[in-house]
Order: sequence, then C-alpha cells, then structure tokens
Amino acid sequence: MSLQTTLVTYEALDSATVNGQSIVKMFAPFSEFNVTVKVTTVNDEPPEDPTKTVDFVSILIPGTNGKSVGGTARTLGVIGRNGAIGAIATALKLAQMKRAGDDLPGDVIVTTHIATDVSMSFNDGVAFMGMPVSSETMNIYEVSSAMDAILSIDASKGNSIIKHRGFALTPTAMQGYILRMSPDLVKVMESTTGRAAVTLPISQQDITPYDNGLYHFNSIMQPHIATKAPVVGVAVTAQSVAGGSDSSANHETDIAEVVRFCVEVAKRFTVASTDNPCEFYNAAEWSKIRGMYPDLSVFQTSGNPIER
Repeated sequence: MSLQTTLVTYEALDSATVNGQSIVKMFAPFSEFNVTVKVTTVNDEPPEDPTKTVDFVSILIPGTNGKSVGGTARTLGVIGRNGAIGAIATALKLAQMKRAGDDLPGDVIVTTHIATDVSMSFNDGVAFMGMPVSSETMNIYEVSSAMDAILSIDASKGNSIIKHRGFALTPTAMQGYILRMSPDLVKVMESTTGRAAVTLPISQQDITPYDNGLYHFNSIMQPHIATKAPVVGVAVTAQSVAGGSDSSANHETDIAEVVRFCVEVAKRFTVASTDNPCEFYNAAEWSKIRGMYPDLSVFQTSGNPIER
C-alpha cells in the first residue's frame, strides 16, 4: 500500500522551511540499506534575490543487480517535475520495501526539486506556479544518463483538456518522436487503480524546450529534452479546473494512486520479465520507424532561431 508513505511525505513537505536536508533526514533510517540521498542547492534564475534557492534532490534505491553495483539490470527514473510529493513518496515506499527484503534487481533513481518561494503567473485566469530555475537547469539535475526509462510526475489540474480526478498517462516520447501509448503501462494503470486507463494527449510542441516560445500544456514532458530514453508523463489531474497553487488542491488518495503505479512500474521494468513485461515502447517498431523516417532529435533542441 502507498497511502502511508504519501501521508508521511505530505506532512514532511507541508512546511514553510522544508528543504533538501528535510529529505535527507527522512531517508536516514535506510542508509544501512545503501539508499542514498544527494542534495544540490542552486540559486534562483535570474539571481534577483540571492537568498532564494532551490534544492535538487536525487534519491537512489539500489537494486541487487543494478548499475550502481556493477550489474546489468535496467534503471527506472522517476522525476517529480512538479510533483515532489509523489516522487518522494515513491522513493520512500521502495526504500521500505528494500528494508523489508523486497529487493528489486535494478536501480530506481528518484529526482525532484524543492523551493518554497517561486513566482506566480496566470493562464486564462488560472494560477500557475513558476519555476525557480530554467527548465534546462532542472534537466541538468533531474535527468540522469543512467535512467533507461523515465516517469515524469506533474500536477496537471489547471486546464480544460482533461476532466478526470486521479492521474492520466501520456504517450511515450523519445528522441523527438511521439510514440503510441504503451500497452504495458496502460495495463499497470488499470491493475493498480482498478479502473479503465485515462490518457492525456500531448502535441509536438509539448516535447520541445520550454523556453522556445511555443505552446506547452505544461512542463510534464520536459525531461524528454535531455535524454535518449523513453519518457512517459504521469499527470495528476482533476475534474475541475484547479490552480497549481490552490490551497488544499492536493488530494492524498490521488497521489497515493500515482505512487502505487510508479512502484509497480519499477517492479516490472527492472525485472524485465517476458511473462509480465513493462516496456515503454515497442523496440521492433521503433527500429522500423527509424529505418523509414528521419532523425527527429531536432525537436529536443531550441530549433532555428531565425524562425522565432
């Protein structure tokens, strides 16, 4: 069950003074099981106020045959792009599992950022929280080359595109392509929620850099910019249009569903079992696509500045 870890994380982050060291303390009981937490503090951009900082947090839950110990099992990345509670609660649940002897073969790397003072903006009258640093800087600290696949968690409630309370999955984005929905991830979503899967449509603009002047649904697909690995967005959604900064707009049970989903993906992806597969994309079809069509990694760049 994931509700307990969600509540613990929720309470830990519900503070005006929370920072990266708060997360270090949370995971201190798991250090003997080689669960590590790295915190990097970065000044806000632009540095209008040197007292404003953001803490980037990276949590490693090592697998028995993971890359961190010289093994060959696959590594799952879970990024709390604008979803620190879900990401950290996922890491906490995996750490508890490891302490209980329920080891995964592969590593899981969970990254996110913590900032208590960010700018606000409005989109069609809905309040949106700004980013303390650029999307490019976030990718530097939140995307690791060791990640073989990435789940990107992002609160996605301030829109009129999707009307569903819980969470939704995006199609897989990889190297400039938007691929089909992963049947394996759809299956995991349906088994962990007990309901029909819900999907979030994304556009080509969504998988381009955030600061290129094009429309973006939100920042959920931005990790795609910095990796060759497949990326799937896990959007925390609502039936109503709710601002990201609205007080009491986070629902613990919804986040717990996200955590349960991410943990189950971690189990299946790092095991890489043919009996119970969890693939983010079809490798054979990807090979065929790349043989038929050109390299689209240009969409991971800022594009032609003359056209902007």
